[in-house]
Parts: sequence; C-alpha cells; structure tokens
Amino acid sequence: MSETSTNVEKFVVDTSIIIDGEITKLIESGTLVNCEIIIPVAVLDELQSQASQHKDYGFVGLEEIKKIRELADKNNITLRFEGERPSMDDIKLARHGRIDAIIKDIAKKNGATFYTADYVQALVAQAEGVKTSYSKPQVKISDLEFEKYFDEQTMSIHLKEGTLPLAKRGKPGMFSLVTVGETLLTKEYLEGITSEILEASRATQLGMIEISKSGTLVIQYKDFRIVVTHSPFSNSYEITITHPIVRMTLEQYKISEKLMQRLSEKAEGILISGSPGSGKSTLASSLADYYATKGKIVKTFESPRDLQVGKQVTQYTQLEGSFENAADILLLVRPDYTIFDEVRRYHDFRVFSDLRLAGVGMVGVVHAHAPLDAIQRFIGKVELGMIPHILDTVVFIKAGQISKVYELEFKVKVPTGMTEQDLARPVIEVRNFEDHNLEYEIYTYGEENIVIPISKENKSGGIEKLAESKIKDTIRRFDPDAEIEILSNSSIRVRVSKESIPVIIGRGGSTVNELERTLGVHIDVEPKDGGSSRGGEWFEMSESGNNFILEVDISKSGMDAEIYVNDKNIASTRVGKNGRIIIAKKSVAGKRLINAVMSKEDIRITVHD
Repeated sequence: MSETSTNVEKFVVDTSIIIDGEITKLIESGTLVNCEIIIPVAVLDELQSQASQHKDYGFVGLEEIKKIRELADKNNITLRFEGERPSMDDIKLARHGRIDAIIKDIAKKNGATFYTADYVQALVAQAEGVKTSYSKPQVKISDLEFEKYFDEQTMSIHLKEGTLPLAKRGKPGMFSLVTVGETLLTKEYLEGITSEILEASRATQLGMIEISKSGTLVIQYKDFRIVVTHSPFSNSYEITITHPIVRMTLEQYKISEKLMQRLSEKAEGILISGSPGSGKSTLASSLADYYATKGKIVKTFESPRDLQVGKQVTQYTQLEGSFENAADILLLVRPDYTIFDEVRRYHDFRVFSDLRLAGVGMVGVVHAHAPLDAIQRFIGKVELGMIPHILDTVVFIKAGQISKVYELEFKVKVPTGMTEQDLARPVIEVRNFEDHNLEYEIYTYGEENIVIPISKENKSGGIEKLAESKIKDTIRRFDPDAEIEILSNSSIRVRVSKESIPVIIGRGGSTVNELERTLGVHIDVEPKDGGSSRGGEWFEMSESGNNFILEVDISKSGMDAEIYVNDKNIASTRVGKNGRIIIAKKSVAGKRLINAVMSKEDIRITVHD
C-alpha cells in the first residue's frame, strides 16, 4: 500500500450488507468513492458455503461481490480481502457470534467503518467502540412484482424464461390458462422476482424456505406457494406460484346430516381424494378448522406448509428431511387429529398408517382420478387386512364439492360370486356411504390382490366377470385360442388343443385344482376337437405297501403320463422303468384313486412323448 492509501477511508462489510445489495447501491449513488472496501475472508467463506449447499443467498452474495469489484474499478475504490479462513472451532461457534467477532476485529484493526444490515451486529459493534454504519434494509414488502399477475380468480401463475406469463384462472374444476402479459420473460427478470420474494420473506418473517436443493427452491410466503426451478434441475428458469382462491367452512359444503355426523363422531381414518385443483386441500383446511373449533388438538403434516388454517392449528413439516422423524415428535404432543397433506411417497403411507394405528385421528390428502384409486394407492404399501383399520371413510372431491363418499368394512366371508363355503376369506367391502350399497370387494386371489366391482349380477351369484377374465388370462398363457364356456354358476368348460391339456392341468392336477379351489367352480378340460379324452393306454393296477402300481406297456418307459378319473386329470407324471407308474396312497392323486376304485369310477391313462 502506498502512503496516500493510508489516509483513504476504509470500510469493512459483513454478509448481511452484501446480500442486501446496499454496498453496490452506495457505490452507484456516489456515496462510496475514493475509498477502500475490505471484505473479510470469513464472509467470502460463508457465502461460498451457502452456494455449495445450493442456497440462493450464497449465490446472491457472490454475485454482489462480483458487482462490487466491477464498480470499484470504475470509481477509484480499492477492494481487498483480509483475515484468515475460519477454523472448524469458529464454524461450530458461528451461531454464537464467533465469525461476527472475527469481522468486527478486522474493522478495529484497520480503524475502518463497519457496515452492516444486521441490527444486533450493529449494536454489539457500537458497544465495543467500533465505528459503525447500520443500513436498515430497504426491502419491498408490499406490492411485490409477482402480485400484479394475481386477481380474485387466479389460482396460479406460470412464469418461464423465454415465454409469455400465463395464469390459471376460474374456479375448482373449471380452470382455463390465459396469457397475462405481452412481453417475453427474461432470466434476469425472474431472478429479480425470486430475490424480491426472498428479501421480503426475511424482512417480514412472513415467508419461509421449505425446500432448497440443487436447481430448485420452494418458498411459502404468506399464502403463496412459490416454486423456483432452474439449471441443472430444469432446462430454463421457471417460477410457479399458487394461491388459494377459496377458503370455506365445513358448513358451506353440501354435506348430508348423516355424513356430518360421521365426520364429527365416528370417522378417524379419512382420505380426501381428487384430481389436482379439485379442492382437496380446501376441504382438508375446513376439516382442520372444524375439529379445532370442536375443542380438538389439531396438527398438520405438510411439505410445504401451505394449508390455510386457523392460528390454533400447528403446522409441522419434515423433521431433518423425514416425516418419520416428525411422527415421533407428533406422538409426544398427543393430537386428536392430524391433517396429512399430501400422502404420495411410500414412506408417507407408512407414516400415515403408523399414526392411525397408534390412535391418532388422521385426515390424508391423496391425488386420485377416481374414488377407488385412493384406496388402491394403499394396496401394496400396507398389509391388505390392515387397510380397513387405517381407513374408514374415503371422500372424493370434484369441482370443489363432495362427489362421492365410501365407507370401508372388514369381513370374513365367501366373496360375492363364489359358492363354496370353504372359500371364505378376509374381504374388504367398499360401500357407498349414503345408501350403504356394496360397490367393490377387495381380497387376495392366489398371490394377487384383486379389486372386484360388484353389480346386481354379481350379487345374484353370477361368476361371469371373475371367471371369464381370470380363466382366460390363465388358460391363454398356454393356449392363446382356448375356448371357455360357462355352464352354470358353479361349472365351466375349457376347450384347448390336445398338446396344451397336460400343461394346463399341471402335475397331479395342481393347476386346475388351484383354479377350482380359488374360483369355487368345477372346471372340465376337453380337447378342441369336441371328443372327450376317452380311450387311453392299457394298464394293470396293483398295490404295494403304501403305493399304487400302475403298469403300462414296457415300451412306454420314460414317457409322460396323464391319469384321469371320469375324464378329470388327477395326476401328471412319468412312466418309470419296466412301464411302472408309482402313486403314493397318501398323495392327493392316491386318495382320489382309492375313491375311484371304491366307487367303480372310470380310470384312464394317456401316455405321450
């Protein structure tokens, strides 16, 4: 430094004054000229750390330093960095003022004026005798730029770099997308809107950053939800801002006295479903306020926290990035009801279920295009039999009004359309709440969870829908041209090619027996040529200890064999040495042979390569 520079007025700046852009404004206005600006290395490190964590404040600060350097060259201002990088101990104690103390010490050492936009920092510096200039942030907190696009009917605005601004206007279920400007949006303009929202949020304490990740930022400012995306997450800079246009009380909905009684007295596992923009969250907010006015402790789970609820309702978000962690805290505060907006990821369904089973009244919001879809979202995420214990009422919203309500009941019974009593199983009944009509049954079918619509024909014992769809799906895996004929409510005939019969019947009749057991119907398998599979090989039958011995021509040794009783396949096996087929008496086929011999039924054997 030259001797003349020692007489130059010096200024030390902290992070707050840089982020607010006050230094660049002072230089541009001519207030700061022919001086020296000192930026502590600790300030640069803090901004770099924030930028590395993809926090917008870090990027804003570094951009401001870049502008300060460019302006300094034009205004005879010396810009330099001073101090050492903060140690790990300094970083750990940052929240206790260690880094702030480092910045003030640099101002003391240089006899410089300390510039800050942090009121507490300014007070401490003045108390320590440091010459301080406190610049109260001139933050725009009303009539923000984005607000000019909103009116009473605007639900959301969509601002994308290189396009005209768009707004979604109307009412739930009847929205239209309209252009709300004639100038193409630029990245700089959108970045200005983002900075304005961030500054207003910090100054007024009315906004909060809900999510901050690489290329995306979600802010809840007042009752506006702002989603900002840019590279590398999206190919261009985009801002989407949503705003609730309707706030309703529960009494304003067209709710029957019967449903109102259920919601207030019995329902504790409520699912609100509907398509995007249908009014799901509006109803959830109404329920939250309704329960709160009834003297219930109500909390919400949201990410972001954008439900419009009364002050008596506490809004929670993810704790350390997880609703599971938040659930542990929630159970300690013992709420009567929790509004979960929105349930969409696998872990969300698990948390919802765990809280409900722990005795907390739950109201979940789920995206679904049909009432039943909301229930199906739970299938596979929790055990099927637990669903009725988690959900008791499903409300479907369409165009802002309640369109349909289902109630769930758990029963052990023979599913509708089946006839055999030994086919009884756990069944979830989905009934229309208002008239109590059974509309769907959900149960396990083999290894699959099946949802069956129940019509009047189903209730009268018809098996057409279930039999035709499931039998065709199974049989046609082996024979695409299989013909299926329904003989009665308890009997069907399947005609396939001769080559497909052994495979369809399965070893020991396992495939056809499983179908009969599951469906509760008798299945006849016949070749397509119309003749039954009579005829077959000559054989002699004898007993040896615990086995039946069926002897065919020795030339058939090593070939595949099918054993029939009254044209029904009971076993698929292989001819052993010396043309012998051995069937254990205790096996299913052996027991069937015993009955056939005692009843003098027709026994046949067919052999093929």
